[in-house]
Amino acid sequence: MWTYLSRRLIQGIFTLLIITILVFILTRLSADPLAQYATNPNMTAADRQALRERLGLNQPLPVQYLKWLGLALQGELGKSFFSKQPVSLMISQRLPLTLILMVTAQIITVLLALGLGIISAVRQYSITDNIVTSLSFIGFSMPIFFIALGLMLIFAVQFKLWGLPYLPTGADIWSTKDPLQLIRHLVLPVVSLVLIQTAGYARYVRTSILEVLGLDYIRTARAKGLTERSTLYKHALRNAALPFITILGLDIPYLLSGALVTESIYAWPGMGRLFWEYA
Repeated sequence: MWTYLSRRLIQGIFTLLIITILVFILTRLSADPLAQYATNPNMTAADRQALRERLGLNQPLPVQYLKWLGLALQGELGKSFFSKQPVSLMISQRLPLTLILMVTAQIITVLLALGLGIISAVRQYSITDNIVTSLSFIGFSMPIFFIALGLMLIFAVQFKLWGLPYLPTGADIWSTKDPLQLIRHLVLPVVSLVLIQTAGYARYVRTSILEVLGLDYIRTARAKGLTERSTLYKHALRNAALPFITILGLDIPYLLSGALVTESIYAWPGMGRLFWEYA
């Protein structure tokens, strides 16, 4: 077992190293980092060359990569050209809000997807199954910006015009110290993400459960006289959950990076909006 874990760990480190090399090369090949200063009348060619030397951009790419990797491993990601703030500080400010948004949405999504997937699988081809399947396909095919803008129009704009209690968007969350106010800001982006993610997850759960329910050991459990509820929850669901857990594990980077479109539409100051503002 230790040999297997060691081999997988080495493969993971090697894969991560290859990814960093590719990302670094693509970033360097995309454009000159100092191209924005080419038309600046206050900066001469000598000034640009001095800045290039100070940033180490005149060195060979392998040397630049090794220096960048060494500093990144120490948590030193440099300073932003736009805000003049350390990148690590900007990430530390935005990441907690992204985790609040994404983890909340993920927990609700998992609970809903498991419930809907189980109901849809147990009642296969019934009216309930057809409704859940249809809603899943509709939700899966809708773009996130359409759902986000629709929810904002109804619950933030129209409700306010009608004199009804409405949900806020675009306010300064940094200054919000009231937990209830933070929750009110959280509702619309969370609902948007839940509607999109639940659609796909529910289909995965339904398919996995249907595959497991057709296996021999499930038929044996039924033949021994176990109730359908016991067969489902004690035997089928355990194995059916394995592919679903794998998919959830693959979504961990998505939780850390944030939802770019959702955070931008609702002005949620997380990692997704940070990427959008400084891309």
